Amino acid sequence: MLDDYFKIEDLDNNTLELFLLNFWNKTNLTQIIQKLEKITINKNAKLCVNFQDLKECDSSAIIYLISFLKNFQKENITFKNFDKYEKIYNFYEKHYQDEAFEEKRENKFFENVGKKTYELYLFTIHFLNFVGKVFYFLLYSLLNPKKIRFKATLKYIDTSAINALLIVAVTSFLVGVVIAYQGSVQLEKFGANIFIVEMISITMFREIAPLVTAIVIAGRSASAYTAEIGAMKITEEIDAMRTMNFEPTLFLTLPRILALSISLPLLVFFADVIGILGGMVIAYTSLDVSFVEFITRLGNEVPVKHFIMGVFKAIFFGFAIAIIGCYRGFQVQNNTTSIGKYTTISVVNSIFVVILIDAVFSVIFTEMGI
Repeated sequence: MLDDYFKIEDLDNNTLELFLLNFWNKTNLTQIIQKLEKITINKNAKLCVNFQDLKECDSSAIIYLISFLKNFQKENITFKNFDKYEKIYNFYEKHYQDEAFEEKRENKFFENVGKKTYELYLFTIHFLNFVGKVFYFLLYSLLNPKKIRFKATLKYIDTSAINALLIVAVTSFLVGVVIAYQGSVQLEKFGANIFIVEMISITMFREIAPLVTAIVIAGRSASAYTAEIGAMKITEEIDAMRTMNFEPTLFLTLPRILALSISLPLLVFFADVIGILGGMVIAYTSLDVSFVEFITRLGNEVPVKHFIMGVFKAIFFGFAIAIIGCYRGFQVQNNTTSIGKYTTISVVNSIFVVILIDAVFSVIFTEMGI
């Protein structure tokens, strides 16, 4: 078979001779490959490659020729007039790889630990920088009250608190019912029915109401803040704000932080009331403790400090949830999938931080004896 770039002659004893013709280089290599692929050659045949009439052969053509000859058994391949190209051919054949190089990933434990540690270090630096910027503009706003966006803050109080009243009420009522019902079973065995008041009240005031309310708000508000700011970043509204010399931290982050720091303590107070109401219902139906008796003992035996501690913790819960939700929103990249990714991360981070802060306060309050 004769072509502009090669010629194949069929010799005796299942032997073929491949004559390389003219120029083999990167400009015409695609044509050579297409024409050679159309030819059916027995893989078990003996092949003799003749370089006599080859005028030029660059490195790309040599590499292709090596890959083409890999289809035949090495002992069945011979070369003629090979002196001119033998050195470069042997060089590329020595370093030729049939498959792309893949780095082995075994025993990379310390490397992975190092990478994760460095990523955590970068995240910590970036997050602390964001928190520092928030505190700077918070102090700046307090010194310049005209810079505080009161309407935006009231709007976020409405969306984060008033719209959440129903879910907080249902959750708190059910939790109060569960605690009272489980406690009544044990107290009834010892004839200590009246102590259901202290058990429900202190538990709801001090731990359960703040924690459950914060987790509910973390699922609602942290995700909402991340999605809102993330959508603004994708649509380049935040870049436009910076171009017009509007600071996003001052205009987007602070109203949300102030709103949640104000609304969450109010929601905790509301959750306390509803949770106690749920406990009162179970105390009346299961332990014959009347509503009047319950309220009277609540006022006489339960110190107000437990209520204050729960509301006090809620301020920090609200601040943490808002700052995490906003921070994750600013991390959103210019694609829609990242909104879902960082929204999920913000909710998980917020719930974890709320539980962590609650644990820290529990240790501190216990050590202080309150």
